[in-house]
Amino acid sequence: MAIKRVWIEEGCIVCNACETTCPEVFNVTEDSCHIRAEVRTDGKQTTNLTERSDLSGSFGDELADQIQEAAEGCPVEVIKFE
Repeated sequence: MAIKRVWIEEGCIVCNACETTCPEVFNVTEDSCHIRAEVRTDGKQTTNLTERSDLSGSFGDELADQIQEAAEGCPVEVIKFE
């Protein structure tokens, strides 16, 4: 299953579980988690909550399993994807 976009909803507790699972996509900061700029079509590094930018290139295909695993492993269930 390919993933078209991924975002972080409010409530991230910066536990670092997502970045440990999929560091190519997730970057945990001091106060939240961001979707890395290099995997987004808009080139921004934010939670992608408002932009809902698509994943660029083949990241959605190549990293789909890791993104899904990161979402399932999130203790506060704020990682969303489609």
